[in-house]
Amino acid sequence: TQTIVKVLLYEIINGEKVPENSMLYMVSVQNDYGHVCGGFLISEDFVLTAAHCDDSVVLGTHNLKEAGKTAVEQKYKHEAFKEVSKGHDIMLLKLSRKAPLNNRVQTIQLPESGMNIQENQQCLVAGWGMTKTYGHIENELRMVDVSVINLDVCKYKWPGLPANVICAGGYGTNKGFCQGDSGGPLVCNGTAAGVVSFNNKMKCNYPNAPNVYTDVSKYLDWINNIIKQTTG
Repeated sequence: TQTIVKVLLYEIINGEKVPENSMLYMVSVQNDYGHVCGGFLISEDFVLTAAHCDDSVVLGTHNLKEAGKTAVEQKYKHEAFKEVSKGHDIMLLKLSRKAPLNNRVQTIQLPESGMNIQENQQCLVAGWGMTKTYGHIENELRMVDVSVINLDVCKYKWPGLPANVICAGGYGTNKGFCQGDSGGPLVCNGTAAGVVSFNNKMKCNYPNAPNVYTDVSKYLDWINNIIKQTTG
């Protein structure tokens, strides 16, 4: 897991602290060394995150110092995932026990399969990662609003851009994610439209390319099949 931790961890640039009683679906995916990635609760049993993340899960916390852990029973990495730049950067984590849904922990809705995200649409991204390129992991959850970027522009800035992605934030703005946020949700119209995948990690503060997210709407069958098979 050491290399996974070093390769791609991202965080919120020019964001603000998340109010205590909002974004209750946010999850910190951790290994023995602490926070690795973000993730989000989509049912009592399952967390959705990026395929390059790993290990146990922390629920119901805005402050990582106060967190209790839940073990991951099983990881379901998308079978087509090879490396981040090739796409399919999505993974389900089955929890060892059901998440207690309460005033600290809630699920987030997934988008519909025909989801139509418009260019310049405002969405939110949140996480506990660094707030600048060589910073440290934040203990408090932060969020920032980002605008959806035209896919043709994104392909121009990212030659070889994989299929089934959404681009938002980063390029042309000083808002987006940096190290520590991978796996967290891109929230559009209250649904988890994307999973944080990659950016230009050497230039978090002054991004010259868009931030890239896995498009959740393209993986709904895959998600639903795994949930059905494993929860009877």
